[in-house]
Amino acid sequence: MYAAERQQRIIAEARRAGRVEVAALADDLGVATETIRRDLTALERRGSLRRVHGGAIPVERLEVEPSLATKSGRLADVKRRIAARALDELPSGGSIILDSGSTTLAVVELLPPDLDLTVLTNSVAAAAVLASHPGVSLYLLGGRVRGQTGAAVGDWTVRALADVVVDVALLGTNGMSVSRGLTTPDQSEALVKRAMVASARTAIVLTDSSKAGDAHLHRFADLDDVDIIITDTDLDDEVATEIRSAGPEVVTA
Repeated sequence: MYAAERQQRIIAEARRAGRVEVAALADDLGVATETIRRDLTALERRGSLRRVHGGAIPVERLEVEPSLATKSGRLADVKRRIAARALDELPSGGSIILDSGSTTLAVVELLPPDLDLTVLTNSVAAAAVLASHPGVSLYLLGGRVRGQTGAAVGDWTVRALADVVVDVALLGTNGMSVSRGLTTPDQSEALVKRAMVASARTAIVLTDSSKAGDAHLHRFADLDDVDIIITDTDLDDEVATEIRSAGPEVVTA
């Protein structure tokens, strides 16, 4: 069993039972306890599990949505690779919607300042950076700003999106699965993300592979509602095949 397969089994068991123990996992999977500890460490770094004494618990049990600063610190190199690949999808001289999130913010940090682009965003952090880009025509979507993510949400945001059509929307997600689609913990953010998908000719989701299999409270799109998913090479091949069969193109970086 490859490490990626073993770690998927560990995540699945943690969600089923609410907790996993190192010794029990080592017996069930036929590997050394030190191998399991390395797996748990890797899964914690990806944000899927939280290590506790003797084992780990799924992050869903913590019921605390991480802040943008916390998410930006996780898998920074992976998110940068995903963001770099996303630059290839940007229409020079065209228009995009940029969702609020750590991976979409990584796109902003890599964006050439002189690129001719119209950008609509609900991210306060992204807007602060893009305001100094001479090539960017920037539209900041208004609404109530969530302190947790720095995203403008609510009726104002959704109504503004209903009146626009853009070439590309770049979105983040907290969860991604064939059965549950694309999900996020907060209802107000889910409504905005749904409106972003509806406003774009091409909807692209940027997500690291640790989100695969995760399902949060609010679904904002089914997989066949989006056109491309850009993720990292740690995504299990079987999972990638299942996602492709549901509709979107899967690109790894």
